[in-house]
Amino acid sequence: MDLHSAFPGIMDLKWRAKRRLPRFVWEYLDSGTGVEATKARNRAALDRIGFLPSVLHGPLEHDLTTTLLGMTYDLPFGIAPVGMSGLIWPDAEGHLARAAARANIPYCLSTVAAQSPEDLAPHIGPQAWFQLYPPKDPDIRRDLVERARQAGFKTLVLTVDVPVASRRERQVRSGLTQPPKLTPRLLAQVAMRPAWAMGMARSGMPHMRTLDKYSQGLTNLPPTAHIGYLLRTSPTEDYVAWLRDAWQGPFVVKGVLRPEDGERMERLGVDALWVSNHAGRQFDGAPGAAEMLPQIRAATSLPLIFDSGVEGGLDILRALALGADFVMLGRAFHFALAALGPQGVAHAIDILQKDIESNLGQLGAARASDLPPTRPLSAAQ
Repeated sequence: MDLHSAFPGIMDLKWRAKRRLPRFVWEYLDSGTGVEATKARNRAALDRIGFLPSVLHGPLEHDLTTTLLGMTYDLPFGIAPVGMSGLIWPDAEGHLARAAARANIPYCLSTVAAQSPEDLAPHIGPQAWFQLYPPKDPDIRRDLVERARQAGFKTLVLTVDVPVASRRERQVRSGLTQPPKLTPRLLAQVAMRPAWAMGMARSGMPHMRTLDKYSQGLTNLPPTAHIGYLLRTSPTEDYVAWLRDAWQGPFVVKGVLRPEDGERMERLGVDALWVSNHAGRQFDGAPGAAEMLPQIRAATSLPLIFDSGVEGGLDILRALALGADFVMLGRAFHFALAALGPQGVAHAIDILQKDIESNLGQLGAARASDLPPTRPLSAAQ
């Protein structure tokens, strides 16, 4: 099969993924929280960013290599952390990590993934990042940081925008709990999705392996929460400072939307900021993340990483033009896994690269650093 003929865009992978996943899994992957207004604003904010095409530049040799936090990556984007990736496809974290290593782009493993840092140690290189939900217990905190280091992860990402469990009403309505339990209602959905069912039958239903050693005796979770919520806390500046001292490598804080928070993180010695509203999954009253990028860029000299609402190469260029240094995508790569299995990840990377190059060509730019100024677009345009 010519994948580019059958699935030329990320949206093609998304709609195939929806047809192949049980409804409760699809709702987990695709949903936001509330009425999903923030999720919609992420898309609208990016759609308002345009450029004026430029002509008469002749053939261009594109160079997409990007240097970030002392590493040179072949492309200006990477794979963002998604909790319980293994619910989307068996060995999802392994497939993502291996594809990222082959493409020389970052892969960020979630604390609440279905595989542990130790599971992925044979499959990662220096481009691997570890995302930390902040444990309340200092012994667990020290142990998690050391486990990530020993497994070979080079960059630590602290997520700060999940102080409490969000409602995620679509997920609740679907019947999914953590850890997943196949009730008769969910089994009926599984029966309609044979490819997913066969994969899970071979691997078993996933759970959060990283947290196994800390979870004895912890129970009574609400439907949208999981064991991680019983272990984590809402961090303080002192917490960030402790991690900065404890982690001997690049240290990123994820979940920043306020310019003044960027200034605070810079004072605390953070190496980069990750501008994100958690893709609309945590708070439904936030602006589109892209709206805040220029203000945060003006407030800090730190490198900026961006996610939330990114669906293609043009969106990546929009974020870079607004002040981001790098872009991460989560759902897109999981759509690819669900749609095509392991080969889907490499195909998604190829889609995004070709889309970036095509759009750069329209703008007369060989590199992202050559992007022209952005131009506001109205809905009618």
